[in-house]
Amino acid sequence: MRTTFSIRRAAVVFAAVGALALTGCGGDGDGKKESGDGSGKGTDSASTVKLPKLDGEKVSVAAVWTGPEQANFTKVLDEFEKRTGADVTFVPAQDPIINFLGTKIAGKQPPDVAMIPQVGAIQQAAAKKWAKPVGAEAKAQLDKNYAQVWQDLGAVDGTQYGVYFKAANKSLIWYNAAAFDNAGASEPKTWKDFLTTAETVGASGVTPVSVGGADGWTLTDWFENVYLSQAGPEKYDQLAKHEIPWTDPSVKDALTTLAELFGKPELIAGGADGALQTEFPASVTQTFTGGDQPKGAMVFEGDFVAINIAQTEAEIGTDAKVFPFPAVGADSPVVTGGDAAVALKDSKGAQALLTWLASADAAKIWAEAGGFISPNKVLDLKAYPNEVQRTMAQALIDAGDDVRFDMSDQAPQSFGGTPGAGEWKILQDFLKNPKDIAGTQKKLESAAVKAYKS
Repeated sequence: MRTTFSIRRAAVVFAAVGALALTGCGGDGDGKKESGDGSGKGTDSASTVKLPKLDGEKVSVAAVWTGPEQANFTKVLDEFEKRTGADVTFVPAQDPIINFLGTKIAGKQPPDVAMIPQVGAIQQAAAKKWAKPVGAEAKAQLDKNYAQVWQDLGAVDGTQYGVYFKAANKSLIWYNAAAFDNAGASEPKTWKDFLTTAETVGASGVTPVSVGGADGWTLTDWFENVYLSQAGPEKYDQLAKHEIPWTDPSVKDALTTLAELFGKPELIAGGADGALQTEFPASVTQTFTGGDQPKGAMVFEGDFVAINIAQTEAEIGTDAKVFPFPAVGADSPVVTGGDAAVALKDSKGAQALLTWLASADAAKIWAEAGGFISPNKVLDLKAYPNEVQRTMAQALIDAGDDVRFDMSDQAPQSFGGTPGAGEWKILQDFLKNPKDIAGTQKKLESAAVKAYKS
């Protein structure tokens, strides 16, 4: 669930997001906000995407999505069924998805298509010759609807394998407005101000920060936002490729900064032990239940937090508000993630589904449901349910080829995407013992060396 905008754009774009969150959601906004390509001329590919007749053909799709995400994706698949006559089955997958797919392939029962959330996993699937190249029809949709960077992210050695369907901005802090009001707290712009705000909220009797530490990927996102803002995009790119070691002083600086929060258990809901037992969905819902006395006043994560907020009685824009991840260095970071559809069978149904998912028509269905941002530049922003999401989506499209992908998702999955191992486990250990910065660096480097060599 993780990608990076140009850091230079972040402050301007997300100042606008914060302001829009304060004014509430809904409405169509002004004409300039309705374009899907930054031109003010939104279009829809519904009349242009052509799909074959697949009456009776069975198509299976594997993804790690559950709950509302699975339900919303199923709506996209239902429309594909209506248009083609295919019989589509959703196959629940587990992280790490490469291991799940390996089991299915070994048993000669691979799904037709898999939704893969890591660039490194796409590369592994291609290296193992599991992934099938994207067909001409899907490639035509990609050429028409996507910036080159999104095509490149789904390609391996010049061959297109992935169709990025879902993106997510992961540089947002969501907060309980009533808890902030009672504490007299305001939205911070810098990391120093963020810690001061946390202390202010804590003094009011509400624990300030909810952390979903049971899911290691949330901790990689914490690190990446701090690192990108503090070390800058050049260092970020180098570390992502393991061109510099995790024992580099820039990593020490980022962990030291993160320890300013993790090292104060009174600032974290349930302390470190409680955070490590809190899964991501619960980290959100406990922030927006309990009125002005929630278990945590703030929660960090992406635009998809809106899905979990919808499971509470809180309203985005009034009860639940949002501000950009605070700047550690000169600018606020902007880290996002994405999920790509990859064909695992040479079948007409698999290629048709890739074509469908590359269209604005497919993106529109989930966009209307919320908790979703599409990298499809042709999608009319009117599809998004509120102005906050429209602004986030516009920022993604406006970033164009300046997008960089999430660091842990660029790594081999054994390092950056496996529960209980690699970076996920080491950062969970760091949350529990944030004083051991040097030891954490050594463990990260040792795990990275092993993973990148393999």
